[in-house]
Amino acid sequence: MTIAKDLQAISNQITKLAMQTEKLAAALEKVEKQKAKSVVREKTKAKAVTHKAPVKRGKKTDTDRVLAIIKRSKKGVDTDTLMEKTGLDREQVHQIIFKTHKQGKITRVEKGVYVGVK
Repeated sequence: MTIAKDLQAISNQITKLAMQTEKLAAALEKVEKQKAKSVVREKTKAKAVTHKAPVKRGKKTDTDRVLAIIKRSKKGVDTDTLMEKTGLDREQVHQIIFKTHKQGKITRVEKGVYVGVK
């Protein structure tokens, strides 16, 4: 009868081990699901945040001054007049005109004459 008791004890131990294995498998699945969710969250959070340039208050830039002069004129302003009114040299005026024209803030009426976009 000792063999029957030994077999019964072994059977009970195997049953306990099977239950523990099922609990571990369930815990593992739970951890894997949480890990998968965190990976998805990390991917969605990975987008870069863009910041706008701060709005300048106070002293106007050269570009602001040139744009103000161009927008005040109804017929347009040539580069020589802009140089006289702003005190900038020809290269600076040309750079500002190129940049603002590319941004769509001014248009060219004729060669060397510019007017503001409304």
